[in-house]
Amino acid sequence: MADGYDALTEKEKETLRLMARGHDAKSAASALSLSVHTINERLRAARRKLVVTSSREAARLVLDRECGTYENPASKDLGEDPRAGSDDQSGSRCNRAWLIGGILMSVLTVAALLLLTPLASDGAGSPDAETAARDAALEAAARNWLALGDAGDWQAGYDTAGDSFRSANSVARWAAASEQARVPLGAVVARNLATIRYLNAPPHGYREVTFHTRFAKKSDAVETVTLVKEDGQWKVVGILID
Repeated sequence: MADGYDALTEKEKETLRLMARGHDAKSAASALSLSVHTINERLRAARRKLVVTSSREAARLVLDRECGTYENPASKDLGEDPRAGSDDQSGSRCNRAWLIGGILMSVLTVAALLLLTPLASDGAGSPDAETAARDAALEAAARNWLALGDAGDWQAGYDTAGDSFRSANSVARWAAASEQARVPLGAVVARNLATIRYLNAPPHGYREVTFHTRFAKKSDAVETVTLVKEDGQWKVVGILID
């Protein structure tokens, strides 16, 4: 892994970080304004250097390497054993990062290059009744799921999350990551809706609900909850805290 990681170019690492965030080749290409062919070439080269057959596995290995040596939310990468790494630049990025349901969750700053189309009015004009009802349902679903984490009910959070979230995690891994990343922030003082957006990513796109949140131990956080509709209900498949 050490030799393979060192052999990766910055562009290959950049692409793998997007894969870790839940992108596929097509959406990563859109996010980086590149062709799908270029993304596939990067992924192919990265898999060869890391000696793996899956791009998702390559992305996980890179996150393990970049985040694995720090006493922080990413240090066990959802419960897995940490791996050695000494890159200072990676440390500054992963010092506050963890992976949830295939989407990178950061307590401070992680670059997220996504194509976003606003769904909510963001203060300019009034959405129609159908949009307002949908946005209200999205906000409620996101708030209700976040409240489970506020209460430390990791089991309920796991049980009510979307299929892709649950397939990528176990209850134990989700609980371990949450204990390391969410609990240190303390109680929620205020959580205010910021935006509701559409993420243009396959297969059917995602909805993203963003809150400006004040925690007892972090006053200026931004919580971004990603949802999909399953069986007529909005389900959380990822969360990012900046």
